[in-house]
This record gives sequence, structure tokens and C-alpha cells, in this order.
Amino acid sequence: MTRRAAKKAIKRSGKQVSDDRDSMPDNVRVLFEDGWSPMQSLEGPSDTGQRDQKFRKNVRAQNDAQKKFFQLVSDHSVVFAVGPAGTGKTYVAVAKAVEALEAGRVGRIVLSRPAVEAGENLGYLPGDMEDKLSPYLRPLYDALTDRLSAKKVRSLMAEGVIEVAPIAFMRGRTLNNAFVVIDEAQNCTYAQLKMLLTRLGWHSTMVVTGDPEQSDLLPGVSGLKDITNKLEEVEGIGVCRFSRTDVVRHPLVASMIEHI
Repeated sequence: MTRRAAKKAIKRSGKQVSDDRDSMPDNVRVLFEDGWSPMQSLEGPSDTGQRDQKFRKNVRAQNDAQKKFFQLVSDHSVVFAVGPAGTGKTYVAVAKAVEALEAGRVGRIVLSRPAVEAGENLGYLPGDMEDKLSPYLRPLYDALTDRLSAKKVRSLMAEGVIEVAPIAFMRGRTLNNAFVVIDEAQNCTYAQLKMLLTRLGWHSTMVVTGDPEQSDLLPGVSGLKDITNKLEEVEGIGVCRFSRTDVVRHPLVASMIEHI
């Protein structure tokens, strides 16, 4: 191709791009003109700042149930948060854990969650223990990175300040000066929950979250409902029960919970 032909091709190409942009909606055209690319990483650097991940410094209660949950965590060493999906149980628990760590009330955060698939068998997963547990603990990581930057979460995990502890390896431990979050506890047996609750050490807080109606275990195997009912009257233990009216996700989630 001659130099003159190449210049004409580039000119025609530029005109076509310009025409395409003119036909775009205003909000889409602005993104392209500002240099945004759909391949740009959410966590990577951005020249425009439009796609940088944001994290919330302050968390406020969205309803009366969450307000009660906040207060129970502040006043009790052991708190159960049970109820439907989408009520903010995990998010609030992690937010309170980060708050306690930043305030110096605890020295570390311990996160634990049963490695139980939702009706599927994925087989053996590659990697070390952290790699194998990562898919199951994704909701906890998401909540952490929403409260802290992803870089800071990685740094704190490398230092051991934030620890991912499999339930299978919790026996025999004493968790002192820690904020412990046991997520998806409906997938724990009664014996597992008894073991986990007795790990509580001095100057520690433990929050147990789950939905007894969404257990992935065989019927009657989950111990969350029974152990919550038995411990509700124990002094020093708080129980927050959420309902479908406390759902903070899409409004249809509450409607679906009512009918299924």
C-alpha cells in the first residue's frame, strides 16, 4: 500500500469512528471520549478515575433490624444473626470486625465459613489451603474490600492480621483478642457449631450468621436453628432475627422470599 493510500484509509477509518460515536447515546459516547475501556480492570489504575473501586468508610443501619444488630455486636461477646438472604448479615458483621480492628479493640480478624457447595460437587480444587477456600470465602472477601482497599486487605492477610480459618482446623484453638465471623452457619452441624462457639477467648467477639431455611446439608443435619434457640436465653449472648421486610437487595428478592 502506498503512503497516500494509507493516509486515505486512516482518514476513512477516523471518519467511521466519528460517525459511530455520533450515533451513540450521550452517556456511552462520554465514556469512550474520556478514554474508558471495558477491558480496564476494576482494581487497576485509571486515568479518568471512573472505574476505580470505592470502599465505604462509614456504614449506617438501613433498617431497625440492622440497627439492633449493630447494638448487639457492640454489647455482646457472642451474637447470632439469622434470617433471609439479602438482609446484610455478613456485610454488617465484617463491617463491625473492621471497625473493631481499626479502633484497636481487637488485634486480628478471623473469618470462617463451611466449604459446602450449593447443590454441586466441584471436585478437588487446585492450590494450597487458601486457594481451595477462596471460592467459598468470596462473599467475605467482597465485604472486606468494600470496607478496606484490596491492597490493604492483601497486606493484612499477609501479616496474619486477617486470617482465613477453615472450620475443619478450628478445633483446639483459643481465639483471644479477635473478632471472629462464622458465615453461612446453616451449613454447619450442631457439633461443628458447638466446637466453634467454645473457641471464644478473652477480649474477643464472635458473630455467627446464616439462614436456617437455606441449608445445603441434608434435612435435619444443620444445627444453626437448634443451637440459636437454646442459647437465646443465655446472658451475654445476643440474637438478631431478620425477616423478609429487612431485605436490602433488589425489592424483588423480598417478594420472592415470600413465595418460595
